[in-house]
Amino acid sequence: MLADAERWTGGRISPRPEAIMGHKAAANDLEALREEAAHCRACPLYKDATQTVFGEGPKDATIMLVGEQPGDKEDLAGHPFVGPAGQMLDRALEEAGVDRKKVYVTNAVKHFKFVPRGKIRLHQKPATPEIKACRPWYEREVAAIQPELIVAMGATAAQSVFGKITPIGKTRGRLIDLPDGRKALVTVHPSYLLRLPDPEAKVLEYQRFVEDLKIAASLQRKSARAA
Repeated sequence: MLADAERWTGGRISPRPEAIMGHKAAANDLEALREEAAHCRACPLYKDATQTVFGEGPKDATIMLVGEQPGDKEDLAGHPFVGPAGQMLDRALEEAGVDRKKVYVTNAVKHFKFVPRGKIRLHQKPATPEIKACRPWYEREVAAIQPELIVAMGATAAQSVFGKITPIGKTRGRLIDLPDGRKALVTVHPSYLLRLPDPEAKVLEYQRFVEDLKIAASLQRKSARAA
């Protein structure tokens, strides 16, 4: 473990997120968390990424959506889900009846992992050590937002939410109780839909995605009535 840390930081062991969070962050202040995360060096991904892309949304959101990591456009813009996958997500949320303005969106990993191919930066899936290194930020976001439902979109998000590798096929589309009393819902990441080559399969999978999000919409409506 120590050797890994030295390898990742060029011999200089960078503090873990818990160690670099200030007093305000400890008090679950989102702005303080965002500022602290901007300087995170817990894994090597910060070296090539343009910036940290932290979560965004209302502090009283009942639903938190968790994706994998920022894409190329998100890395440049500094905001989550502003690229093609984000556009598909917005469309699906609207069709499912989820009020997008009342949802907090974030990613399991806050830096863009990629390999350069000429002028193009090709997405690379985060490895388990990178997911684990970033998990304290996700945990702090949950503590600050206190959502009733956490929607894990894709395998990387599910691994962060549950703290272990979680098969999507076995858990998708049903509410799961988390140890802290919250509910979790597993579905696919919208980028998966974008990659499907078969138009018919893409339509069917998109419909399944919307059906999954309708579960979140139902909970959002119940929370609104109870408020």
